[in-house]
Amino acid sequence: MFLRSILAVAVMLTAPVAQANPNSWKYEWPRTDFSQTTITNWAEIMSGGPPKDGIPALDDPQFIFVDAETQIADTEPVITVEIDGETPRAYPIRYLTWHEIVNDVIGEVPVAVTFCPLCNSGITFDRRVAGQVLSFGVSGKLRNSDMVMYDRETESWWQQAIGQGIVGQMNGVALTALPTWMESWGEFKARNPQGLVMAEPGYNRRYGANPYRGYDSSSRPFLYRGEMPPHGIEPLARVIRVGDAAWPMKRLNKAQVVRENGIEISWSAGQASALDTARISEGRDVGSIRVRDLAGNDLAHDVMFAFAFHAFWPEGEWMLGE
Repeated sequence: MFLRSILAVAVMLTAPVAQANPNSWKYEWPRTDFSQTTITNWAEIMSGGPPKDGIPALDDPQFIFVDAETQIADTEPVITVEIDGETPRAYPIRYLTWHEIVNDVIGEVPVAVTFCPLCNSGITFDRRVAGQVLSFGVSGKLRNSDMVMYDRETESWWQQAIGQGIVGQMNGVALTALPTWMESWGEFKARNPQGLVMAEPGYNRRYGANPYRGYDSSSRPFLYRGEMPPHGIEPLARVIRVGDAAWPMKRLNKAQVVRENGIEISWSAGQASALDTARISEGRDVGSIRVRDLAGNDLAHDVMFAFAFHAFWPEGEWMLGE
């Protein structure tokens, strides 16, 4: 399937750059103010294939208790959200692969749990912005191979990897990233036997299958025209991003614990890659990451591909440990 996608991309890349023009998008986006933007080169915006909402974001997801879940393999990745005073929740990547955004409310905190498969970016945002609560959908557009989200209230566009408005009324506005993390289902349920897990959505999707088979061992990212990362780092190698610094996953594989820049990053085995084999549960072990300050508090971070970090933080710091 991924090979067929690559062939489709080859055709798309031959299209004239002039097609990347807001005037051609106004029919689909009549409420979006394209005059307000931080984008200087519209050719950076590309269609990922599906149209607006062609990948349906989820709203008001249902949850079941950990001991009622029987379909998810222990190795499968989930995004864990633990908010003080609330029951921990797991959002399985087997569902986020097909929906990319979950709009939820945990206690009094409205959240957007997001996952962009093409850059392996899994970030949870607080949906409260300037006194209002936004809800997010999938625009169908990509920039540097990263999902462009949109909010339904103003139809502004948001860059998922950086959590910032890039087009429209919300241009330049930053979302607050919450300290959540990706780990294996086995890790989550062992630590949270009374926890909750998102139930299977009511869509006809091949949940548990990976439509991007072999992607994270590819030589080039999908629909990406930017520079490749420096220091000889493979573009689809995973890095741990904290702020504007990135630690290569290979370094964590070896050290297992790194303490630098006032933080501690730890690695543990047991989490399958969601972007390797046809079944997510059978993906190779890439391990799980936790990022904490030196007092033991979890910190917001992302485990993303190296090319995406370099694209959005071109002046970022590479923590190579050399």
